[in-house]
Amino acid sequence: MSRLEIPTPSRSQLVIEELYRNLERRIEASPPGLCPVDVTRAFLELCHAQTCGKRAPCRIALLQLKNIITDVLNGEATLDTLDLMQRTARSIMETADCAIGYEAANMVYKSLIGCRDDYEQHIQAGRCNCTYHQPVPCVALCPAHVDIPGYIALVGAGRYEDAIRLIRKDNPFPTTCGFICENPCEARCRRNMVDDAINIRGLKRVAADYAGKVPPPACAPSTGKRVAVVGGGPSGLSAAYYLQLMGHQVTVFEVLPELGGMLRYGIPNYRLPKERLDDDINAILQTGVEVKCGVRIGEDISVQQLRADYDAVLIAIGASTDKKLDMEHEGAKGVMSAVQFLQLVGKNEAPDLTGQEVAVVGGGNVSMDAVRTAVRLGAKKVSIVYRRRVADMTALPAEIEGAVSEGVELKTLQAPLRIELDEEGAVKGLWTTPQMISKIKDGRASVVPSGEQEQFVPCTTLIVAIGQSIETEHFENAGVPVERGKIMAEKFGGFANVPGVFAGGDCATGPATVIRAVAAAKVLAANIDEYLGYNHKITCDVEVPDPRLSDYSPCGRVEMREREAGERIHDFEGVEACMTEKEACQEAGRCLRCDHFGFGLFKGGREKVW
Repeated sequence: MSRLEIPTPSRSQLVIEELYRNLERRIEASPPGLCPVDVTRAFLELCHAQTCGKRAPCRIALLQLKNIITDVLNGEATLDTLDLMQRTARSIMETADCAIGYEAANMVYKSLIGCRDDYEQHIQAGRCNCTYHQPVPCVALCPAHVDIPGYIALVGAGRYEDAIRLIRKDNPFPTTCGFICENPCEARCRRNMVDDAINIRGLKRVAADYAGKVPPPACAPSTGKRVAVVGGGPSGLSAAYYLQLMGHQVTVFEVLPELGGMLRYGIPNYRLPKERLDDDINAILQTGVEVKCGVRIGEDISVQQLRADYDAVLIAIGASTDKKLDMEHEGAKGVMSAVQFLQLVGKNEAPDLTGQEVAVVGGGNVSMDAVRTAVRLGAKKVSIVYRRRVADMTALPAEIEGAVSEGVELKTLQAPLRIELDEEGAVKGLWTTPQMISKIKDGRASVVPSGEQEQFVPCTTLIVAIGQSIETEHFENAGVPVERGKIMAEKFGGFANVPGVFAGGDCATGPATVIRAVAAAKVLAANIDEYLGYNHKITCDVEVPDPRLSDYSPCGRVEMREREAGERIHDFEGVEACMTEKEACQEAGRCLRCDHFGFGLFKGGREKVW
């Protein structure tokens, strides 16, 4: 008989591991709007089941804490109970000697402090404070609240034109978002409980590619009101579209030669082909929106003049200027911002980078756009210099992966120190200070100098991509409130002391995504319409197919295919290929139709009007 045996997992352990994986998927698919008290108790029960049972803080105190929360849920608690709950949680945090105990208690403590209104509502009214206003997870997490299950069903039925019409009710950029949306809707897709989230962005792309030219809906009768929109980016154009549909005459003022804002001058063609962007813009202009390009506010026309000539003014200028490193020699030859660099490319004035070494500072999506563009402009070597880890980059994982596959070198944990110039005053390279990862602050790991020797990154072009700023000077001079570089609009988009003027999008929130800009535009359009004395509704008469009781057995997610890296780096043609109709039909068939089943049906299904 042998002394040792090769360990193998038991049958029960395999089952438990599967339960953990199922639990992970269920948590990922957890919809917004759940009762925080109930969720906290459920999590606490799991934590109690994980304890070893050797110490009282975990074995006894966690159980008592769960019982207190149960009393709250059952309406058997008082406001004094919450004080007891808080003291108990703090006691466990201070006495537990392992992470199972003190992290569980810390979670309960944070829940009580941050969601105290919900706990008090349970005690005083016997019900939860939260509402199931939007029970469909994907719709709730889409900033613009697009009817996602609806257009997925339409794509699955091959009704692509109707899918585009339905999307446009809430988002006039269906083609653009089909290419570049960051798809926050997929994060809590209930399909995660079965296998993987629906490829929602991919199906939107299918609708845009197969629908052809879909005309916009007819506008409401003219109101005789005139609205000026300052800024021809996604927020300004979206607001213009909806205001025009409501019957108001809209004029868009844009400083650049063409409409689109950062969509045209900030996102490279390989990600968003400009002819496809024009599909969305042309549909918006078909409603009757007037455009004046090459007009700079404060020079060619003032805010005061706009207020005098128009019934309402919307400021939607985006965030189109750059942030600086605040280093010596930042204005030297060969040093430029990513915004400036990408604008030159968008204007077909791209610099010749053939045979050059290029370094880009930053770890966001703009940084990825810059490095991948530099590769396509013939750079010999392209590097990203980032002071944190790859895991801390704010860029989409797919963009990081795409950059690496195209030969971009990642120099992480390197903080820019100083710029070195050659004898002619042009950039020669960037000195960096090596960093090491440190404590987590505000949910993100911080960095500190590692003490290692400074490193030199040679480069003949240095591109800075550390953020974007907003041009607010002219608006501030006109009496528009500005604070810390942002236009400080009220929640409804207007200003208490500047009647008739509204602001929204990136200029009011800071740089964000396209879909968030569209969401802001919907709010602004509705509130401007109300300010003008109307109450128009945006509707869509497209009928969505009834759901079918399908086979919901696990099925793999259809991913978008890409051109080979060795081929695509030589041009600016689109990288991503659309699904086939067969693939789209299968992917659409994976949708669980949360708009019809469960709370979706209970609440009456989709919202047809906004």
